[in-house]
Amino acid sequence: MEVGSLPVELWRVILAYLPLPDLGRCCQVCRAWRELILSLDKTRWKQLCLRCPECRHPNWPSRPHMEPPSWREALKQHAIATRTWTQNGPELQSTACLIFFRRRKDRRVWHVGPGCEFETLRGALGVVGPYDRVVLHPGVYEEQAEVTLKVPVELVGLGRLGEVALLVCMEQQCPTARLCNLVFMPPWFSTVVYKTSWGHVQIDNCNFEGAQLQVRGPGTCQARFCSFSQGSSVQLLGVVLSLLDSCDFSGSDTASVTVEGPPVFEKNWACKHMAALARTFPSCGMSAHNSSPKGPQAGFTGGPQHLDAHLKKEHVSMEDWKRRTGVDAVCQGTIIEDGWSEGEHSEVEEENHDGGGTNNIKKQFTLDYKIPFDNHGLSHLLKHQPDGSLPLASSPDPPSVTPELLTLQQELDRDPDSHMLAVSTRGCILTRCLFRDGKGGLHMSNFGQARLEENVFRGLNYAVRCIQNSIIVMLRNEVCECRASGVFLRLSAEGLIAENNIHSNGEAGLDIRKGANPTVVCNKIHSGLRSGVVVLGNGKGAIRSNQIYNNKEAGVYILFSGNPVVSGNHIFQGLAAGIAINENGRGIITENVIRENQWGGVDIRRGGDPILKNNYICYGYSDGVVVGERGRGVIEGNHVYCNKGCGVWVMSSSLPQLLGNYIIHNCMYGLAVFCRKDPENIEAREGNWAGQEGIGGDGISGERREGEGREGQENFNDEGELFAWESDLDSEDERHSARRSISVALVESNCISYNGVGLYVKSSEALNVFANLVNSNHGPGIAVLQSSQLTRLVANCILENGRGGVTVEKDCRVELRGNGIYGNSGHGVSFCGNGQIVENDVIGNLGYGIQVSGSVDIKVLRNRVQPAQGCAISVLGPVKGVVHDNLLFQGHPGSKKTLLHMDLCNESCVLRNNSIQGHNNSCTLAQPWVLKNPPPRPLASSSTGFSSSQYPSRLGISMTTRISATVESGCHNGSMFCTIL
Repeated sequence: MEVGSLPVELWRVILAYLPLPDLGRCCQVCRAWRELILSLDKTRWKQLCLRCPECRHPNWPSRPHMEPPSWREALKQHAIATRTWTQNGPELQSTACLIFFRRRKDRRVWHVGPGCEFETLRGALGVVGPYDRVVLHPGVYEEQAEVTLKVPVELVGLGRLGEVALLVCMEQQCPTARLCNLVFMPPWFSTVVYKTSWGHVQIDNCNFEGAQLQVRGPGTCQARFCSFSQGSSVQLLGVVLSLLDSCDFSGSDTASVTVEGPPVFEKNWACKHMAALARTFPSCGMSAHNSSPKGPQAGFTGGPQHLDAHLKKEHVSMEDWKRRTGVDAVCQGTIIEDGWSEGEHSEVEEENHDGGGTNNIKKQFTLDYKIPFDNHGLSHLLKHQPDGSLPLASSPDPPSVTPELLTLQQELDRDPDSHMLAVSTRGCILTRCLFRDGKGGLHMSNFGQARLEENVFRGLNYAVRCIQNSIIVMLRNEVCECRASGVFLRLSAEGLIAENNIHSNGEAGLDIRKGANPTVVCNKIHSGLRSGVVVLGNGKGAIRSNQIYNNKEAGVYILFSGNPVVSGNHIFQGLAAGIAINENGRGIITENVIRENQWGGVDIRRGGDPILKNNYICYGYSDGVVVGERGRGVIEGNHVYCNKGCGVWVMSSSLPQLLGNYIIHNCMYGLAVFCRKDPENIEAREGNWAGQEGIGGDGISGERREGEGREGQENFNDEGELFAWESDLDSEDERHSARRSISVALVESNCISYNGVGLYVKSSEALNVFANLVNSNHGPGIAVLQSSQLTRLVANCILENGRGGVTVEKDCRVELRGNGIYGNSGHGVSFCGNGQIVENDVIGNLGYGIQVSGSVDIKVLRNRVQPAQGCAISVLGPVKGVVHDNLLFQGHPGSKKTLLHMDLCNESCVLRNNSIQGHNNSCTLAQPWVLKNPPPRPLASSSTGFSSSQYPSRLGISMTTRISATVESGCHNGSMFCTIL
């Protein structure tokens, strides 16, 4: 009959009455009939799938509300899976094959139950032949001794699941067997209800209540649509391959699934069939896992707004960001401390602040005696890009593009080892299972191997615990609401953890320690009650291309010699620091986007010594980078911008190396060096940090608290690993042997622009500041308020800042050498401390060129100075020292100030060999003054740009010895981070 003879709707009604075999025959009639049969997917095929007594909803148990992509395909997969146990024939000898094939064709069906052929299971098993079916009628069957299966057999419960219950302990001694539609409960003499050590067992649609399933290699197991409740568990010992598909684990007293021991060398016949079956499983309902995080995006109001794998370029102006985030109030009144006066202001500077004077003076200066300085050694940082765009150092807007997240396929393409793990099928394969409301999900030990795909772990103490050289592959799982950490890796465990959704856990989402070295890529780790990822106790790992957000503590927390590679992640909207490196933590942290965190974007303290390179640290609600007490590390090539606090905040006897960073558009200070300690309050501050950031939680004693402080939870310290890492800590010599050791904090080749204040120093320790570009900041370029040890400012360019170029307050020790100080709106140099001002170019500043005042001892030697208006060099008060061999240029013919001024009462300062070039000399418009021999400072030979190939010693300048100091009371009124502490 032709399909077109009746309406399609009528055909569908007729075909809905056909059983499965007849539907298959109809598909073979012709193409039109096949398409008609396939169109019944959501009607007849759905009915057949749901009414099958041997299976459940295809997405049971984790997502039963979601329909599969195809009901027909789901039924097909079920039919293929149920036949695995019968496919061992070709593996046998030829004569045996004939016997098995003959018996399969006419295999018998035995009935067990009241009024049937057999009343006991043992009696039926004594007479069955190979591949016979034993049908158990509703009832409870109990055996007082262990039952042995000696021939392949199929045990099937009749009726609905739960009507047939077995209280038995069965041992399989045959190549294959199948169990279906049964409830297993432990007998009085054993908790193990089924065990096999060399054969294959297939279990479909069964319940285990308080019972254990035990499989020992080379035995294998395939369990589908099974429920393990009331403390039931699966123990896999040395298995080559076992498959647990769509199972429900709940109420476990220990781990629901235990995988122990390396896979044995001998393989079971079923291994290749299960491996092929595992590769055919469809990825049902994975769109939810691959979607973007909606919650955090809704609240994002500034900066780059696309966090998924394909980011778009978006123009963000500084004014728009301030307006949308409301940072104007924060920026006002926090640039300079209360009561700080930048020396004595000149008349010119006072006119500027009154309004209207700056533009006039700049105009007059431009028309008269301007000395060009555009070709100084760092001028390449201010030149237009080849595409005509402004460079970051001179752009009034922050960067609008951040690195994209790589996809999993891109990550696997560049990492062959991870690609091999992603396609591997060895050990235990867990797919589409639900682990809930118990103690543990999966426990792996002693070189065990497992693959977890599309499972849900919810409401457990922990989801996965992988120790002792075990290898785990986790793909597209959901791990949530665990009372401790979600995933633990210990004792040299390895593996691939990719595209998982790990969220809302009581401790860290991922806990890596004791030499564990996993690859963690493309996951979403968020909404944790503590840290997102914690690495400690010599833990390693590669943490790449993850979205880590909205965690209550640090997104990534590294401590106690943890040494991971953290690369290409987006770490955002955390309630504490983005990345925290504490207690001798290390790590290589590169190319991450760290933004919108409540505390510092990166926090380094207490011996933390990372390599922080090429990251984007932006839009934070506090400081960009915080280097705290005893912090170290190389901070190189980062973009630190648009943070409400400081760009980089350096505290308390730390020794960082800041090399080639862009520190721009931060509300308060670009770089603040503040190292005074309050002896009375430091313990309270450290205690607060420990409590807030998890030193007592994810770090040292979190697991101990889990075991001792919460009733009924596991004591994770049972292996004595809590403090065992202490003996493994590297010595200081080993830790720093591969890196150039320094004794003074180093700030070199950075670009510090458009901040409140460029560089702010209020420290009791030595500091070296070399070859930096400090320009266009709203306040002074460099302000040194306290420096009892020597602060060296060498070969820097301090350009066009909103107030003075360099300000040095009373009792400070500072050396200025080889700097270019150009076009600032206040004094070029205002110096009230002790030290030297040697071989600097101080040109075009609207205040005095160099003003020295107070009871100080200073040398002002071989400088070239030209003020816009006013004195070139002014010596005020009882200054001691020498001012000689300086070259002074007239700035404006209308200036009434002498170029070189010293108070008449000063008899202790020596003026000698200073050369004055005034407007009556040979300078004309046709023959302007120029800076030559040498050209404008800083000299190009003093800096090679932002290349780090020769960091940090290319200048060949001797370092002074660092001496430890204490931080004084009050720390700083403006730092948001210190306010929290």
